Amino acid sequence: MIIVEGGTFDMGDEQGIGEADEQPVHPVTLKTFSIAKTETTVLQWKTYCDATGRKMPDPPSWGWIDSHPIVNVSWDDAVAYCDWMSDKTGKICRLPTEAEWEYAARGGKTSKGFKFSGGQSIDLTGWYKENSGDKTNSVAQKRANELGLYDMSGNVWEWCEDWYGDYSAGAQTNPKGSKSVGFRVLRGGSWFLASTYCRVASRSLMMPSFRYYYYGFRMVFIE
Repeated sequence: MIIVEGGTFDMGDEQGIGEADEQPVHPVTLKTFSIAKTETTVLQWKTYCDATGRKMPDPPSWGWIDSHPIVNVSWDDAVAYCDWMSDKTGKICRLPTEAEWEYAARGGKTSKGFKFSGGQSIDLTGWYKENSGDKTNSVAQKRANELGLYDMSGNVWEWCEDWYGDYSAGAQTNPKGSKSVGFRVLRGGSWFLASTYCRVASRSLMMPSFRYYYYGFRMVFIE
């Protein structure tokens, strides 16, 4: 886990190159939290399944590789894993809020304002359509961002805790996302998509029960 010192940042597409749902840019203040250095891996998920008797998801076409991020897990599956980790560790383990995810991807207080998490070049920082080989890749192989976090651009879309909704222009403190029930937020882009979807401001959405071969997650710990 990497400690992300709390602070204030401008959330949204500051560069004016994204989708309409990345606007308006608005100030967000967050308290300190810890976030996993990488996505949850296949090996970590196998350990969870072995401990709980849960069946592994259907494997992707390339099979299960322990060092790759787990895929074919829904938002509901990810929350169940976080709940299990909470019981095991005695800490609050959950999915990151969308604001926490973006703040961490940007590098928190140490951010240099990069387009992608860790740099201006997606080839150096993440796995996407042009360099992935049409599959996930082992975690922590590309350049880390300013906080030492890996794969927040590309490899797999990462589930966030929030319900998806439009941004508001006003300043927010520790926001929890939309109150409209429907779709959950995904962040970070994936191995399957073009680089524009791997930007730190890019957003996606899906029903919480949906599983796909480029959906995964990472956890947040709260002391």
